[in-house]
Amino acid sequence: MKKLLHNINFYRLVSLIIIISITLCSCSEYNFESYGDYYSRNNNLSAHFLDVGQGDSIFIELPNAQTMLIDASTKGMGKSIVNYVNSLGYDKIDYLVATHPHADHIGSMAYIVKNMDIGDIYMPKASASTNTYKILLETIYDKGLKVKSAKSGISIIDTEDFDVDILGPVSIDENNLNNCSIVLKITFENKKFLFTGDAENDELSSIKTDISADVLKVGHHGSRTSTTKDFVERVNPDIAVISSGKNNEYGHPHKSTLKYLNNIGAEIYRTDKDKTVTVTSDGENITVETGGISMIKDD
Repeated sequence: MKKLLHNINFYRLVSLIIIISITLCSCSEYNFESYGDYYSRNNNLSAHFLDVGQGDSIFIELPNAQTMLIDASTKGMGKSIVNYVNSLGYDKIDYLVATHPHADHIGSMAYIVKNMDIGDIYMPKASASTNTYKILLETIYDKGLKVKSAKSGISIIDTEDFDVDILGPVSIDENNLNNCSIVLKITFENKKFLFTGDAENDELSSIKTDISADVLKVGHHGSRTSTTKDFVERVNPDIAVISSGKNNEYGHPHKSTLKYLNNIGAEIYRTDKDKTVTVTSDGENITVETGGISMIKDD
């Protein structure tokens, strides 16, 4: 009798263990599914062209689950940019890129450096005498970080699936900081993204490597000095994104820029009309989402 009870208790214990194991597996599966979008999207390349008004800021989710931030718009946008990045589930910028030291590109970068975990920082070897630039350098130094000098020929990431390469600046033009802009190209399997900062024709024409791309971040907010007929034909993008402020005083984007892009049949998206624009690729296909969060309402 005792042996029978012992056997019954043993089988009950085994059954209980099996039930607990199944429950734990179910919970694990549920938790994985609940974060499924997070894990799956990191197999893709997503570029978020943030609606920051008359400025530039692009947050990029890389296929290896790392992140990149290209520029940080004007002063006062930092909190909104950090909140946006956090809302996507990230608390680190693995690669921080300041294309050039103009205030509409680095205005909130000191805030980003101070309030986020930062990996590598890339800046062109061009300086400015503005307080915005000085504060950024001081913040980087105070946090114990270093700046990597960006120039043509540097590879930031080189993997089997995707590459991140710096195409410019080829040389530094101290008389025109726009022409010191970091020009960055991301190649993800069969799709290419080109980010041009505020580079104007002089810098862009100095780049002799392949600048063709499926997605183009139109230079200098759509200024006519950055988007020439020759440049557009060299890039030949399917998708062009312009970051500019609504009713801005500069008249960006210029009508000639829109004309050249329309002539090659590019789909044109504008943050002044479409708000935050997100372009995502799995290496073979590209999708575009518009109507994202606008940062300028927080000012």
